[in-house]
Amino acid sequence: MSEVIIRPIQKKDNEQIAALVKKVLVDLGAPKVGTAYADAALNCMYETYDKEKAIYFVVEENGLIIGGAGVAKLDNYDGNVCELQKMYFLEQARGRGIGREMMKQCMDKAKDFGFQSCYLETMTYMKAAQKLYKLTGFEYLDGPLGDTGHFSCPVQMLKTF
Repeated sequence: MSEVIIRPIQKKDNEQIAALVKKVLVDLGAPKVGTAYADAALNCMYETYDKEKAIYFVVEENGLIIGGAGVAKLDNYDGNVCELQKMYFLEQARGRGIGREMMKQCMDKAKDFGFQSCYLETMTYMKAAQKLYKLTGFEYLDGPLGDTGHFSCPVQMLKTF
């Protein structure tokens, strides 16, 4: 049986995680504009999260990155709120409890960083992700917080710690 490791991103992971996020978004039929696909940060994830009160985790199995997620301060928002960012898993990672463990690690870090709540944006048809978010304590909002630039993500959720 292979060992699954959840660890902080390293510089050497940049290319693999960018390709993974793009693949998952294309596989799920998400628009390339107004989603994480178009984020400049996608090609330099290690550098993007190498700052105070931010972290990005990758899921590694047999030397391959099969998923990732991170937390950082919510952009363009005046409040002590972080955002769950770029949580994507390849098909072989889904349905194995890895998402639940990733959520736990991200939320634990968000609390350690002193954030009062965590925000996220997703697509309407990403029902499995929304189910996980609800199980983790996220609730639906009536509109966006801040301005992430992800105008193609019509579902917003918030978890208060």
